Amino acid sequence: MRGAVLAGGGARRYGGVPKGLLEVGGRRILDGVVDVLQSVTGALPLLVANAPDAAAWRPDLTTMPDVRPGCGSLGGIYTAVTAAAGPVLCVAWDMPFVPAALRRALAQAATGGGGGGEYDAFLPESSGRRGLEPLCAVYGPACRPAIARRLERGDLQAISFHPDVRVGILSLADVKKFGDPDELFFNVNTPDDLARAEELWRRHA
Repeated sequence: MRGAVLAGGGARRYGGVPKGLLEVGGRRILDGVVDVLQSVTGALPLLVANAPDAAAWRPDLTTMPDVRPGCGSLGGIYTAVTAAAGPVLCVAWDMPFVPAALRRALAQAATGGGGGGEYDAFLPESSGRRGLEPLCAVYGPACRPAIARRLERGDLQAISFHPDVRVGILSLADVKKFGDPDELFFNVNTPDDLARAEELWRRHA
């Protein structure tokens, strides 16, 4: 399984500032996400990013722009699955608090190691508006054609292709074993979010 850091957003709510380069607890969010993904998969992750200077953020990573530009989060997921031969564990680069244990649980369950059987996509349940967290999930090769069909139709919802693949879900009860879902999947979109992230980091550090 390969890891992929999704960093393709324009950060409009943060005035165009590359969110993953912001620091929480004195460290760039991007670096923390990379380290945790590497600990789970055993290899450096792919960086999916569209910024012209993205390759300079982490020169040790392979950086790839969206193969279908302008398609939002779903386009980033599609890029990740087209770049990987097998399943890929995707995490948004503005999520500083997803622990390695949760990512490992997703990876194991997606490939049958957690007793959940074989799935094409495996996502954690969340308390957010979608009920699932598609930007911290595992996607397999079967997702490529399924996502491509949705992109062709202009249906850019991150979970739009789910009816076309086998989807497994880590229940909210199981997610809560790793912490508060609102904190686990907290993402930094605004300066207020960054202040909140710093507060959470100090609380748990």
